[in-house]
Amino acid sequence: MATLLLDSSNTCLSVGFENNGVLIGFTSYEAWQVQSEHMVPEIDKLMTKLGLTRKDITGVVTSIGPGSYTGVRIALTIAKVVALACNVPIYPVSSLRVLKNNDKPSICLINARSNRSYFGVFEGNKILVDDTIKTNDEVREYIASHPECSICGDARYLGLENNDTNICLQMVSLLGDLEKAENDLSVKPVYLKD
Repeated sequence: MATLLLDSSNTCLSVGFENNGVLIGFTSYEAWQVQSEHMVPEIDKLMTKLGLTRKDITGVVTSIGPGSYTGVRIALTIAKVVALACNVPIYPVSSLRVLKNNDKPSICLINARSNRSYFGVFEGNKILVDDTIKTNDEVREYIASHPECSICGDARYLGLENNDTNICLQMVSLLGDLEKAENDLSVKPVYLKD
């Protein structure tokens, strides 16, 4: 029995499997603009490596945005296909929430381009600032006024160091807090851009 974990909302592709609260295998690497070509083969490789069949899949956790318009749709579309084919639930999660540091308050960022950032702030299981979009100047101001926070996500575009997160491991840590979708096929991506 295993839960499939998927994220392609930013520049990386992340695929993993969880069993009983333990990350049993994952792959994550930079795959900007090729996630659609690599995600299904990576799922297949990982299933073969772990000795899993589709009958072993009990659910799918997938990030639903915000993030790359196409990237968000890739993981979500694959999650829907797997959920339908295996008759299992989808557990949608914010792409920013999976970036957080579990040990301290976290400012989670994804480059939204055009001098903007996808932005959310989390502490433990609490959402301190809902997923939103801010100008990069607003983000820098928030960071400066909250030095106790860890910067999570790829903040290099802001000229900042960041706290790298294993997205699959973070998805596993969130499993107890995630709610399954009422209707797998109606799960919608979150874009935030107008």
